[in-house]
Amino acid sequence: MFCRIFRWLPFFVGIALAASAPQWRSRSIYQILTDRFARSDGSTTAPCDLGFQGFCGGTWSGITQKLDYIQGMGFDAIWISTVVEQVSNPARAYHGYCAKNIYALNGNFGSAEDLKGLAKALHDRNMFLMLDVVANHMAFDGNARSIDYSSFNPFNNRSFFHDVCFITDWTNVTQIQQCWLGGEVDPLPDLNTTSPIVRDEWRTWVNSLVANYSIDGIRVDTAQNIEQSFFPSFGKAAGRYPAYYTSVWFFNNTRATSGNIVYDFYNTSIFCKDTSLVGEFMENHDKPRFASYTDDMSLVKNNVAYVMLKDGIPIIYQGQEQHYKGGDDPFNREAIWFSGYNTDAELYKFTKQMNAIRKMAINKASFSVTPFLTSMAKVVYYDAHNVAFAKGPPDAMILTMINNNGAHAANYTLQVATSRFTPRTPVVELLTCTQMMVGSQGSLTLTVTGGTPLVLYPYNLLQGTGWCGS
Repeated sequence: MFCRIFRWLPFFVGIALAASAPQWRSRSIYQILTDRFARSDGSTTAPCDLGFQGFCGGTWSGITQKLDYIQGMGFDAIWISTVVEQVSNPARAYHGYCAKNIYALNGNFGSAEDLKGLAKALHDRNMFLMLDVVANHMAFDGNARSIDYSSFNPFNNRSFFHDVCFITDWTNVTQIQQCWLGGEVDPLPDLNTTSPIVRDEWRTWVNSLVANYSIDGIRVDTAQNIEQSFFPSFGKAAGRYPAYYTSVWFFNNTRATSGNIVYDFYNTSIFCKDTSLVGEFMENHDKPRFASYTDDMSLVKNNVAYVMLKDGIPIIYQGQEQHYKGGDDPFNREAIWFSGYNTDAELYKFTKQMNAIRKMAINKASFSVTPFLTSMAKVVYYDAHNVAFAKGPPDAMILTMINNNGAHAANYTLQVATSRFTPRTPVVELLTCTQMMVGSQGSLTLTVTGGTPLVLYPYNLLQGTGWCGS
């Protein structure tokens, strides 16, 4: 298990041109499936049937035209699909994970100038660009026993790949790292990433990619299928699983209890050295949309607040802010343009609030001895259906109370005996602008209405921020 579930470029090959880990810590990321986000013609009616597996027309220039929409939610980094040339089968190529030639771009997404233009437009806004990279395998349209290895660039020889075998046991590390994904038909030939030649080729390629297109970070896909020595500068960092699994399990079921959420915080504090670069998410292009499990908006908001305000770098997948409800792949890859890029959507505005709160806390804690971003969140209260966690120094701390009771739950009051706020100081619940006083021992009395999350912050730090009329 690794604390950093996303492989940022500096940890991959130490490229000086990429953004550094400290620069990434304060960011929040909006994940884009390039083909399904925005078209160059700006269409909001272009056909893209739910579940369609093929190209719908999303492009890099389309993304450039919609940066106001992304930045309007408070995001200052985007993560886009892989950019390299794919196999010819559109059903395998539209998402970008079936590479044929890593030294050519995916022409369906645009030209080299379009990709450079996207990077420049982002940097002009002080936003970062992160790309997906698939280092584990190439792809072939056809049968696994009759692969034309010369069709791959640059890995154009059988010797660069592991022998044909397919993963049947996901508890077997050797299988996971050496056997192939896919099947006998349309396989994903597994690269031998222990080979010095293969490693050198990847280093050469990724250096040129960053230099040519001004890339700020890399996320490595199928990282569990690659031996960890491929990522040399990860060292001995301890780790854990992403919060996705515990959060989805807890928030989509009002009968679930908080044990796994609490254990996740506890396990992190014991085993993790640095949680500030963990990529946290509740949806992505490989998992069912959270709204496919429940349509309860209070549960959705609790999950968003949990992801956005705990440790690490929050990641929101395109369409979450529009409450998209697609289930398993490919139904979780809906075209975002059908929403009309609605900035009045309830979750668009809620996500914007969460981003603003996080940015405010980061900025206000800059004077403190304990930085907000590198401090680990701690549970200060829990019961079967409620968890309160505090992050940051006591004089510049956020306390987030989450629950899975749902929108139809009766209102209730909780007593938090030790909040970690400075005793006898006023704090404000930022979503309702309710002011309250911290007790002499740091206690707080909190009222939960309609199952919504609570976010509390020191009153004195709100001056000049615009929050709650300050």
